Amino acid sequence: MIQKKELPPCPVATIIGLIGNKWKLFIIRDLLTGSKRFGELRKGIPEISQKVLTQNLRAMEEDGIITRKVYPEVPPRVEYELSDLGDTLRPIFDLMRVWGRNYQKLVKE
Repeated sequence: MIQKKELPPCPVATIIGLIGNKWKLFIIRDLLTGSKRFGELRKGIPEISQKVLTQNLRAMEEDGIITRKVYPEVPPRVEYELSDLGDTLRPIFDLMRVWGRNYQKLVKE
């Protein structure tokens, strides 16, 4: 998790630092519907490489946005889900979805 001394003074810069790339936004979008396995996340974001997905999942886990649960099975099963902190992003994504739909309507006219 980011240490307080490492946080930028601007709150907008803080959120951009945590979720400000398109891959993290898509990962969060997909996890808003519930936990997902790696393959499910990859399928939901076909343009992302395995390496980039792995890097983003690790960073988001380290920042406390998502949790990773490993099941003691053979073969091992791993599921990702939003943490309680990550779930607080839900209203922001709801507003982004509404804004995006309104923009799409505006452009179509």
